[in-house]
Amino acid sequence: MMKFLSKFYMFIIFALLYAPIVVLIVFSFNDGGSLSEFTGISLKWYGELFRDEEALTALKNSLILAVCSSVIATGIATFAALGLHHMRNKYVKGAVKSVTNIPMMNPDIVTGVSMMLLFVAVANFIHAKQFFGFGTMLIAHTTFNLPYALLSIMPRFNQLDKSLSEAAQDLGCTPARAFFSVELPEIVPGIVSALMMSFTLSLDDFVISHFVSSPNFQTLPLYVYNQTVHNVKFSMYALCALIVAIILAILLAVNFTGSVNKKKKRNGVA
Repeated sequence: MMKFLSKFYMFIIFALLYAPIVVLIVFSFNDGGSLSEFTGISLKWYGELFRDEEALTALKNSLILAVCSSVIATGIATFAALGLHHMRNKYVKGAVKSVTNIPMMNPDIVTGVSMMLLFVAVANFIHAKQFFGFGTMLIAHTTFNLPYALLSIMPRFNQLDKSLSEAAQDLGCTPARAFFSVELPEIVPGIVSALMMSFTLSLDDFVISHFVSSPNFQTLPLYVYNQTVHNVKFSMYALCALIVAIILAILLAVNFTGSVNKKKKRNGVA
C-alpha cells in the first residue's frame, strides 16, 4: 500500500510540474490558434515567430544579457570562492558569506526596487537623462546571480586537497600559477554548474528586470508580459516550446558528458 501511495504521489507531482509544459508544446502546433479546440498539426506559429522581429529582438537581448551576466558573475564568484577558501579568520569568513547571500534571501521585488532606487540616485548625481538600459540590467543580473554562482563553486574548493597547491608552490610555482595549473582544473565542474545556473536565472528573470529596464532594451520575459495585456499570440507558445527543447538538449548533453567522463575515470583507475 505504501509503495502504491508513493508512486501515486510522484505521479501527481510530475503531472502538476510537466502537464502545463506538455499542453503548451502541443498547442504550439495547433493550426486553428485556439486553446479550446485542436484542429490540426501545423508549423504555422513557428513561421509567425521567425517573422516577428520584436520577439526575436527581445530573445537576442535576453541571450546577450544572460551570457554576459553569467560569465561576469561566475568569474567574480570563482575568485571570491578562492579568497574565502584561503581565508583563515572563520568569523570574517562567515560574515562575508552571510553578506553574499543577502541578494539570494531577499524577495525579488525588494532587490528590484532597491536596485532601481540606487540607479535613480546615481542618475540624478551625474545628471543623466537616460540611465536605464543594458548597463543597469547587467549590473542587477550579475548581482543576483553572484550568490548562486558562489554556492555552486564553493563546495568544489572545500573538496580540494590543500597539499596539492602547496606542493606546486614548493616545486617553484607562484600562487597564481599553482591556482591555474592545479586548483582550477579541479573546480571546472563547479564553474560549469555556476554558468548554467546563472544563465538560466538571468534568462528567466522578470521582476528585477521590470524595475531596471528601459523601453529601448526589452528582454523576452518583459516582452511576453506585455503581450498578456492583449491576447497572447500563439507564436509565443512556439517560442516557449523552442526554449524548453533547447534547455532539455543542453541538460541531456551535460548529463551525457558527465557520464562519459565518469566512465573514463573508472576505466583509468581500473
